Amino acid sequence: MTEEQLSQGPVHAVHVELGATFAPFGGWEMPVSYAGVVAEHTAVRESVGVFDVSHLGKALVRGTGAAAFVNAAFTNDLDKIGPGKAQYTLCCTPSGGVIDDLIAYYVSPEEVFLVPNAANTADVVAALTAQAPEGVTVDSCHRDFGVIAVQGPKSPEVLGALGLPTDIEYMGFADATWEGVPVRVCRSGYTGEIGFELLPRWDDSEKLFRAVLEQVRARGGQVAGLGARDTLRTEMGYPLHGHELSLEISPLEARCGWAIGWNKPKFWGKETLADEKAAGPARKLWGIKALDRGVLRAGQSVLRDGEAIGETTSGTFSPTLKVGIALALLDSDAGVAAGDEIEVDVRGRVLRAEVVSPPFVKTSTK
Repeated sequence: MTEEQLSQGPVHAVHVELGATFAPFGGWEMPVSYAGVVAEHTAVRESVGVFDVSHLGKALVRGTGAAAFVNAAFTNDLDKIGPGKAQYTLCCTPSGGVIDDLIAYYVSPEEVFLVPNAANTADVVAALTAQAPEGVTVDSCHRDFGVIAVQGPKSPEVLGALGLPTDIEYMGFADATWEGVPVRVCRSGYTGEIGFELLPRWDDSEKLFRAVLEQVRARGGQVAGLGARDTLRTEMGYPLHGHELSLEISPLEARCGWAIGWNKPKFWGKETLADEKAAGPARKLWGIKALDRGVLRAGQSVLRDGEAIGETTSGTFSPTLKVGIALALLDSDAGVAAGDEIEVDVRGRVLRAEVVSPPFVKTSTK
């Protein structure tokens, strides 16, 4: 995809004003950083940061039995929650591959709002549309809503200053208004810190983003880009589709079995995943923490006693730990455990590292 074909979000003009550096991601021109990734990362861990993640997809499933249909399609069990709650779930193929991991907002038995990853929205909508029963509609509304993530210990102060609700349970949401603008507020995020995701209408997103940024800066926080989002999620061991989850990487390999409702009568891929669970996944996601100086990146071979036992799926420098960290899929028959010393082949140089059970960083947020 050329630069001319990249989509831009509703807050793009603000990012340009702020001097952001940009890069393509999921078909969108995304702000990578403003003041620098480390400074933005640290602001989220210690104070508060605001991200524009309006590139994320949005879809609406409506009609009689809409929630029941979604529950029969995706892995997690919507029956465990109810209206006003959101849930992390997976859209799988019959062979157990992951089309996408996404958030499902349970609005009512007749309405479920979905937030997939940007690049996978069309595939999720197509898969649902192909299976939707009579009376249930599936519509992409990618450009109907923006998504503004406010993350960090002071995020409740930011929302409170704007008159938005903060007394929300984790993965709960509330529909509110700000200066006459409707905003859906969800107590969720992708950083490991307390935080909220705001979903205004697309055309209202810039105005709200500016107001949020003003309150963030008043508390010593910063606007943050895709770079800090990646370092924050990697420190928590959160999977990124296309790296730790894909059509070739199952939820069980990625340690996402907790997001599978095994007791449900059905969901896409249930039979295959149940067989994999019984046999044990061939690979498992682990954390890797460098013991030597060096840069860990995706696609590097992980070794033990000179023998390859897996490959890194994501890698970065941890601003919190001040060392290189990575996520890696390691062969189950290698029998690795947390605390084991292994090696990573970094462009022909063998770098010593330690196996870690994610997350790398402990936060105070439940």
